Amino acid sequence: MRRLFLRDCVPGDVVEDVFVVTGKQFSATTTGKYFIKAFVSDRTAQVTARMWNASREIFNAIPDSGFLRVRGRVENYQNNLQFIIEQLWPAKEDSFDISDLMPHTSRDIDEMCQKLFEICGTLKNRHLSALVKAYLDDEDLMNALAKAPAASTFHHAYIGGLLEHTLNSMQVADAVVRFYPGINRDLVLTGIFLHDIAKTWELRYDSAFGYSDGGQLVGHIVKSAMWVEQKAKAAEEILGEPIPRKIIDVVQHIIISHHGTPEFGAVKTPATPEAIMVHALENMDAKLMMALTATRGDANTGGEGDWTEYMKAFGGRLYRPDVAANEEENENENNPKLREKTQEITKVATRDHREAKPQPTMVVADQSVKSKITNPLFESSQKKRS
Repeated sequence: MRRLFLRDCVPGDVVEDVFVVTGKQFSATTTGKYFIKAFVSDRTAQVTARMWNASREIFNAIPDSGFLRVRGRVENYQNNLQFIIEQLWPAKEDSFDISDLMPHTSRDIDEMCQKLFEICGTLKNRHLSALVKAYLDDEDLMNALAKAPAASTFHHAYIGGLLEHTLNSMQVADAVVRFYPGINRDLVLTGIFLHDIAKTWELRYDSAFGYSDGGQLVGHIVKSAMWVEQKAKAAEEILGEPIPRKIIDVVQHIIISHHGTPEFGAVKTPATPEAIMVHALENMDAKLMMALTATRGDANTGGEGDWTEYMKAFGGRLYRPDVAANEEENENENNPKLREKTQEITKVATRDHREAKPQPTMVVADQSVKSKITNPLFESSQKKRS
């Protein structure tokens, strides 16, 4: 039977299925009757749930954060959906598909891992290459990187989101860095690779997204910087020589400053060109993903008409339509003459581009290329991870 996702529910629907349950509370009404309040979610949405006439025994049977089979009805409460639970049971392991419950990247994780590994293998500085290799050789850490979300609620908040965010930012950096000859490419790529690495430790993502105790107490920024010290020791064993203290300090600085300002969690403000670039590019990727999800994604609900609801990250509401795409699809489709004119303009522009005189290009002095790092964890021939 096809699953009815919460995003598609309307008041009056009766639903019985497995959901992720979080945030349970045991409370009493003004008349002294007990009820349970919690959140139920699937990969499409999260709604408030209530169970009336509840008992302490029922409350204790509900996991603090986990999977639960529930039966109930959907109601409208103050213009929001509310799930009224009538019955609940433990969720049998083979009775649901976890991909229905946990949001997941639409991209192939194995391919992203392979691409990330290839980019890391292009580093020319032997100290940074050895430092990065120490991380890549940590199979448990790399498996966690492949699965972790980049956040619990904001950008890339889905399985594989951290890997996608990291790879996106590294690929953009690799395309942009050539326009700034004074920027050290290896430092930028290393900084992006490591800037959020401890989110693998900070966040919980086994059944619902949240924070570990350590994540709440320390956070990924500080932890990521601490890991550099540990991995540098492993890298020194690979190299057979110490890694210069200044390189370690600069990499740690990129990590602790990548949020930009203390207001947004940075321990220091960016003080090197590479730190400024890492902050700008990873922030751009995060903000664009948030904007695209809110305006063009499946979750573009809320707000009125063509506008999203107020979004704190942008200090206002976002306009949803892609007006240029609509213009091309609608006007050209309905107007053959306009379509022919558009095609003619495109042909002329393409011809002019081909006939244009080649411009001189910058030649960057080649540096000694170190041996390529290999790791069977990311080989495409490996069986797909669970």
